[in-house]
This record gives sequence, C-alpha cells and structure tokens, in this order.
Amino acid sequence: MIEYKMCPHCVMDTKSDPSIVFESNGKCERCNMYENTIEESWNHGYNHEIELQSLIMKIKKEGKGKKYDCLVGLSGGFDSTYVLHEAVTQWGLRPLVFHVDSGLDLPLGVQNVNAICNKLGVDLRVAKIDQEDMRNFQLAMFRTGMACLDIPQDHAFVQMVEQYAVDNGIKYILNGENISTEAYTNPAYWHTKFGGGTTDTVFINDVLRKHSPAPLKHYKFTNTYRRKIWLPLIKGIKVVKPLNLIPYNYKEIKKILFDEYGYIAYPQKHFESLITKFLEGWWYPKRFGYDVRNHQLSSLVVTGQMTREEAIACLAKPSVSEEEGCEMFKQVANYLRISEEELQLYFDMPLGKYQDYKHGNIWPINLGIKIMFLLGKEKRVRK
Repeated sequence: MIEYKMCPHCVMDTKSDPSIVFESNGKCERCNMYENTIEESWNHGYNHEIELQSLIMKIKKEGKGKKYDCLVGLSGGFDSTYVLHEAVTQWGLRPLVFHVDSGLDLPLGVQNVNAICNKLGVDLRVAKIDQEDMRNFQLAMFRTGMACLDIPQDHAFVQMVEQYAVDNGIKYILNGENISTEAYTNPAYWHTKFGGGTTDTVFINDVLRKHSPAPLKHYKFTNTYRRKIWLPLIKGIKVVKPLNLIPYNYKEIKKILFDEYGYIAYPQKHFESLITKFLEGWWYPKRFGYDVRNHQLSSLVVTGQMTREEAIACLAKPSVSEEEGCEMFKQVANYLRISEEELQLYFDMPLGKYQDYKHGNIWPINLGIKIMFLLGKEKRVRK
C-alpha cells in the first residue's frame, strides 16, 4: 500500500496520482516542471503585448472582407466565455460563436451562453449531436468499466468546432485553454490505468464494436493526424490560446462576467454539463477513488489564483452532496434510457483494464508532446 503524501507546494497527492514523483527539494515533479520550464517564459501573462498584438493583426488580416475573422467554441464554461468577452470588447475581433449541444447541457450553462452572446450581439450557431448516437456511445463507454467516460462529448466537441471552421473558411479558432487555470492536466496515470485516449480512434472503435447497442450513424470522428497535420498544414487553420498572453485573475474576471452579462460561475470546472458534473463530482470519486479537483486546484495554487490552504479546505468537502449525486444518477440513467439498476451494475462492476482493448500507436504522440514542451510550444504540465 502506498504511503499517503501530498505535495507541500500544490495539492497533488498519492491518492489522486499514485505515480506521483517527489523530487529532492520535496516538491512534486509537476511543480518543478512548472517552475523550471513554464513560469518564467509565461510570466503570468505579463509582457506579451507585442505577441498578442501580432496575433490580433494576423487574425484581422486573414478575416478582412469576411463576415467573421475567427471562431470561438463556446461551451458555457468560464474560460471560453472570457475569451469571447476579450475578443469582442478588447481585441476588436468579429467572432462567430459555435456551441455544441450534446443533449446534456444544464440550464445554467444554456443561460450563460445566451446571456453573453445576446449582450455582445454576436452570431451564435448551435449544433446538436445526434441523440441516438450520443446515447449509444455513452452507454458503450459505461459498459467498459473504465473511467474515460467523457470521451463521447469531448471528441465530438473538438471535431465539430474544427470542421465548422473548415466549412466556413475561418482560419483562426480561439481556444479558452490557459495556463492560469489549467497548468496541470489530468495525470497520465489515469489514462494508462483507467482509460484510453480521446483521439485514439483504434481504442474508440474497439469499444463501440464490443459495447455499443447499435452502430453510430452520424457521429463524426477526429484523430491526431487530422488535428496536428491536416487542419493547420493543409487547411491552414490555427487553434490559438490568447488567454496565455494576458494577466488572468480568476476572482476579478468572475466579477467582470457577472457585472457585464449576469454570468453565474459554476461551483466547479466543467459543471455546465450534466454528464461531466455527474462524472467528476460523483462517479469518479466514488468508483475510482480520485478527485479531479486535485490537479484543477493545484493549477490555481501554483499560478497564484488560490492559496494552498483554500485548496485544501475545498478538497475537504465533496463536490456535490449525496442527495444531488443520487438525483443526477437518476437523470443520467433516464438519459441513457436504462434502469437505475443497470447503471448501478456498471458502477459495481470490476474496473475495466486498459489492455482489454486495442489501442493506436501512442509513442509518436507522446514524443511530440515532449518535444513541444521542450520547445515551449506546449504550455501545460502533462505527467
């Protein structure tokens, strides 16, 4: 049994990531990587004015004569909402806003999306995922016994946003991903122990072949080649992350978004969707024993958005109450059109194994990530 230990600098621990490495200075490997490789060049978003202005000029030049000069994929989450706010009010861009409706949006998420789009007067396009495909895909993932249950939504969101840019001749996609709130990604341990990759179509197709109640009819897939080669090099479409080029203060931004648009922040990241709220707030902690807040809050701690003491206090309380968790359990079973008893069987079944399914060759991807990190192109700690 692994001795419990928490990093004295962030709140990553041996429970959230049993593979965590503590180095000679006592800090975890993630904290040292962040301090030695990311923090100095990023500088918390300061002194990037020239880089930001250059990016804005390129976007405007590419969009000259067109109705839109960029595309913003708006989930209703905090970061994508703020990048839309900045794009219109500070950078003078003309974005087309694209929202993917998985059928699992919570009312507050829909309210937030509509509020900012209406106030800014931007065009909003909403694309709905085929509900039968989504249910079958989601149910197939539950039947694996693994933890990568957010793949059906995540995969579709990425593919549909990128394809919409292609179809509409838009060369820049503004992404809300940022170091300030996402310095640390999900532990790689979860991927190898509990699940498969979001863009690993070999794995996804094997899961669907074994577990989907019916073949998917309209669901569109993406892959690493499409995202890293076809999209930027062949179609000339760039996914950019401008929030890394400006100072980012979560508490101040939260007030701005509320004052300007009546935006109501969620209790936790990714809580704009029923399935992600259910998985990250209830299913994962109870079935797999890990809490996504460890790396989420650690990101806020190391980037100065929150004190370590505040993060520890947050972790001491469950993400959702038992009553709310049980209610979401019923809602998810109803969405999947299965009984609560069947969903409980998936909760109680033995944990699925990574090696039970086929997987694509991931070493080129991992090598690419390492090279990008060393070159300063990858801005988040992936461990």
